[in-house]
Amino acid sequence: MFEWLEGTPLAMWVSLSLWAYPALLSAHIVGLSTAVGIYVMRDLSCLGLVSGFSITGAAFRRLHRLALIGLLINVISGFLLFTSQASLLVTNTPFLIKMACVVSASLIAIRLQARLVVEEEATTGLKGLAAGSLLLWMSAIVAGRLIAYWG
Repeated sequence: MFEWLEGTPLAMWVSLSLWAYPALLSAHIVGLSTAVGIYVMRDLSCLGLVSGFSITGAAFRRLHRLALIGLLINVISGFLLFTSQASLLVTNTPFLIKMACVVSASLIAIRLQARLVVEEEATTGLKGLAAGSLLLWMSAIVAGRLIAYWG
């Protein structure tokens, strides 16, 4: 199935085009920096390490929507990048770790945001979610960088 995916016209375009792979990789980094940057600031604020803005207010809800757009950019660009090396990546340990971390961190981001809508301040439970979120996003980034270096 993964070899079939690599042979599709879309995957061939990604792997053979002079501009497709670098453009998609750039979009992937923009999506990552948007989503993770917003969530890291929210998490640090939840933990009391950053102050100066409200994570429970309407302004942060708008930032959460922007972070979701960043995640959507990552899903689309990531899938397109994946198509060009699918059979290699499905056996690549850092890739699998990255995917597990991204999915887990995304679910925590949505759960944490839902709780922030009803809670006025960062409770112990929210702080635990924020710490887990930070750890997962950092792990995803490190694992993502290791993909190229792991056979």
